[in-house]
Amino acid sequence: MTVLESVKKHLKFDCQKFVKKRVPITSWFPQYTLSLLFQDLLAGITVGMTEIPQGIAYAIVAGLPPEFGLYSGLIDGFIYAIFGGCKDLNIGPTSILSLMLQPHVTRMGPDASILMTFLSGIIIFLLGVMHLGFVIQFFSYPIIAGFMCGGSLQIASGQLKSLFGIPGKSDNFLESWKSVFANINQIRKWDTVLGVTSIAALIALREIRVFGSLQNREDWSKRRNFFGKIVFLVSLARNALILVIGTVISYCLYEEAPFKITGNVTGGFPAFQVPPFSTTFNGTNYDFEDLAKGYGISFVFIPLLSILEAVTIAKAFYKGRQLDATQEMLALGLCNIVGSFVGSMPVTGSFTRSAVNNASGVRTTLAGVFTSLLLFLAIAFLTPTFYYVPKATLGSIIICAMFYLFDFEAFVLLWRTKKLDLIPFLTTFICCLFLGVDYGILIGAAVNLLFVLYASARPKFNIEKEKISSDQTEVYIITPKDTLYFPAAEYLRDTVLEFEGGDVTVIINGKYIRNMDITVAKSMSVLTHELTLKNHKVYFLDFKQSVVNICIGVDKKLKDHFLSEESYKSIIKDQSDLIVTSEISQL
Repeated sequence: MTVLESVKKHLKFDCQKFVKKRVPITSWFPQYTLSLLFQDLLAGITVGMTEIPQGIAYAIVAGLPPEFGLYSGLIDGFIYAIFGGCKDLNIGPTSILSLMLQPHVTRMGPDASILMTFLSGIIIFLLGVMHLGFVIQFFSYPIIAGFMCGGSLQIASGQLKSLFGIPGKSDNFLESWKSVFANINQIRKWDTVLGVTSIAALIALREIRVFGSLQNREDWSKRRNFFGKIVFLVSLARNALILVIGTVISYCLYEEAPFKITGNVTGGFPAFQVPPFSTTFNGTNYDFEDLAKGYGISFVFIPLLSILEAVTIAKAFYKGRQLDATQEMLALGLCNIVGSFVGSMPVTGSFTRSAVNNASGVRTTLAGVFTSLLLFLAIAFLTPTFYYVPKATLGSIIICAMFYLFDFEAFVLLWRTKKLDLIPFLTTFICCLFLGVDYGILIGAAVNLLFVLYASARPKFNIEKEKISSDQTEVYIITPKDTLYFPAAEYLRDTVLEFEGGDVTVIINGKYIRNMDITVAKSMSVLTHELTLKNHKVYFLDFKQSVVNICIGVDKKLKDHFLSEESYKSIIKDQSDLIVTSEISQL
């Protein structure tokens, strides 16, 4: 084999490996069968029946016309089927992103939503290309739980006016409740009856799932297995079922007008066009700079939360298998970028629909294609019927979804395990409710960072005090339990300088110190100098060579203070029979 042939062979192999890694459909589609197709078709249709009512509802939460929620699912299924790696993950609109989008849509109009989708996609895709997905690790569990609880409560509160059929604004938590109490005399009886009944029905239909199963069970008769499948499918499609029943009732009673209805929904497919980089809304012109400034910190948080939701959900369904988070980010970025060309709002992984996907027996990501095709059919043929959808029904669907999104166990879990984590949790939760989700996340993350910095500035030390009877020398062996960073520099210095007495030898054991910054190294140099002036001896034991090099680079005189194992034994071990006291304390 010639050199050229060898190079060609390796290039071909590398290209094939790259394509299979970055276009996952190429690895499994050649083995695709009719059996898999049937299972994916069933799962895709079931998820689609959930996404139609949720898409309409979440568009309303975002302050957008209802059709935008349907547009948001048109392309995602096709894109994710090709580039996605998690068969269970469903990409589409979600309640949290809708809530974050709502103030910008209210102020700058629907075009602001489309541009945000495009920009989010670009940011997510670039973060994936640069393998920067680790940034989402800065959102700890207390922050995420507080955000989810605050966001879900705010969204549910915003739907009270739809549930009761009353007028008023619902842009934030306080405003929603003020509207309820200010207009309590205008509560519409039949809207309330329909809304409350729908909530009860949704909860009941969700709970009956335990009496059904998609898989045949050996302990069940053939008839029970048959009805079990029906019960399970009805439970999965409960949102669509309630939406259809509510719409039929509204249509039949249209002349009496007992309910407030959604009204006109623009029919037809959206034009495939470049996202708007400028817009006019309520007589105000916004260029790209105005729009970008108007997004504020949402410009950063929406893409980050999109990544967080999608990757977290994908990991949950991967069940121990290795997830390629970079590939998920690339796929999610493409879904948003391409989706923005058809008027999509920002999309990410939906836990509710992903759970439905998993429960429906999905086998591959091709199920998303069938979900998107169902949305195509809904836009093509069902748009006129959306006119009659009662707002109370949509409100009940959203409120139920938020009820199950609210993390009731978070408070108990944090109280039982680490009460200190309740502070960032409650800070995020309260700020999300009263200041908005953007500032809630920002303030919660800042508070959480303070806890991290405090822990870094106050590391744990193991201090062993020994006294040698031959010369009454006191030896303090200080062992930091973790790597030391600059916030801990002064604390280490102050801790050591507290040791008083005549002849004192201080040994700092660095066996747990994996790295060190220059601030700590300079502090160790100053510490050595100050102890020497007090006629104390100071040594450094068991430091990694990379750390030793940093310290010597700061102060060459420190070289003489680093002990070898033999030198340490000559100071302590060989005189162990002379030690008369030995104390160990934790600091």
